[in-house]
Amino acid sequence: MEYTIRKAEKTDAASILGLIQELAVFEREPDAVVVTEKDIEAHGFGPTPLFHCIVAEKDDTVVGMALFYPRYSTWKGPTFHLEDLIVTEAHKGKGVGTALYQAFIAFAYKAEVNRVEWVVLDWNIPAVQFYKNSGAQVSEEWNTVQMDRDAMDAYLKKRNESI
Repeated sequence: MEYTIRKAEKTDAASILGLIQELAVFEREPDAVVVTEKDIEAHGFGPTPLFHCIVAEKDDTVVGMALFYPRYSTWKGPTFHLEDLIVTEAHKGKGVGTALYQAFIAFAYKAEVNRVEWVVLDWNIPAVQFYKNSGAQVSEEWNTVQMDRDAMDAYLKKRNESI
């Protein structure tokens, strides 16, 4: 393979942000990204990193990434949540996504977590099929629930909580 798979470094923050923005366009939410390059540097490469990231590189250019972080399951114990697996459009179909996925699974296995998990959009049929073919179970019983900062604020104000 002509790609290098490696642990991300702080100097990759701009490339990581670019991949996140490309994914937002693909997922039909181009204006949803609020994190900045400085946020990525601070949150991923500061004294207490909030995430891990593995990148795929070709000719000194980052063309894909797997970004994940630790979680704890009350049923299973330590887990990793794969937040995003992204490959630039120009490099899709060349084995980059598979290499990143394999690197993530290997990292998790070596870290001795009991489960890895992620979400996938139901309309992203190629991704759903890829995950199923890899042996992952794609649950159709669970719904993803999210609350953004504005909703948290409104909820707390409604309950007269001091913020």
